[in-house]
Amino acid sequence: MSSHDRPMLALALRLVATVLFSVMLLLVKLTGERGIALPETLFWRQALPAVSIFVWLLSRGQLYRLKTRRPWIHARRALIGGTGMFLTLGVVRLLPLAEATILGFTTPMFAVILSALMLKEKVGVWRWTAVMMGLVGVVIIAGPDTGSLPLFGVAVGIGAAFMVALVTVQVRDLGRTEEPLTVVFYFSAFSAPVLALGLLSTGAHHDTTGWLMLGGIGLTGLFAQIAMTASLRYGSVSSVIVVDYVQLAWATFWGWLIFNHLPPATTWIGAPVIIGASLLIAWREHVLAKARVPARSAT
Repeated sequence: MSSHDRPMLALALRLVATVLFSVMLLLVKLTGERGIALPETLFWRQALPAVSIFVWLLSRGQLYRLKTRRPWIHARRALIGGTGMFLTLGVVRLLPLAEATILGFTTPMFAVILSALMLKEKVGVWRWTAVMMGLVGVVIIAGPDTGSLPLFGVAVGIGAAFMVALVTVQVRDLGRTEEPLTVVFYFSAFSAPVLALGLLSTGAHHDTTGWLMLGGIGLTGLFAQIAMTASLRYGSVSSVIVVDYVQLAWATFWGWLIFNHLPPATTWIGAPVIIGASLLIAWREHVLAKARVPARSAT
């Protein structure tokens, strides 16, 4: 066992991350209800983490930690990640919180497809079966006979999951040479100036509550990213991923408490199918990772 292996701490950090992410998405939906434009919400979501990280490192005399030899890779990651964030926050305004959260759980399925297409990774029957399961779950939730969800919102949710999977491939590559704090900083620092251009047409005056909500989105997003990244320092993906599904419980709770919405029967049927598919992928990757360790040891 590695000296960094602290499974209980990893689970606790992941749980904190899911709570913070659920609060962030709730605030995104509430800002939409108040008429705050999505581009402005995105700007503050990115600007506050960039400024916070910079000021924190400056106060500690550790700006050297932001040094990078891969600025263009960071810029590409910001472009892809910014698009994914636009879709991720956008779907929250198009769909109820629970349904938007469930569609996000299709990310592992897209990660499998991208691994096969981009990384030329051999994908076996188990993971392809999981991909098909996930697609069945989406069809159940957004089935044309139910009429419960707008198809455009479902398409945005699936697009968001795809972009998050694409970002995962990028971050995995950056993680070989950059520490997590550096990756988070450049993602925010590169995208915030571009998003600032949107303020020219969407920026508006807000009351105190509106500003607090925008600030809350930036700060909860920042600390959620830090907690999620730290959880992977002390535990493997396969050991902590199950905690991510707690976010569905929080999304359902916020939807009921704030918006008086409970998911229909189709959602309760489709959600376990999607979650089961992503857990199957996580289990299979855990098995493959364990099998690779003896193989490396033998060489």
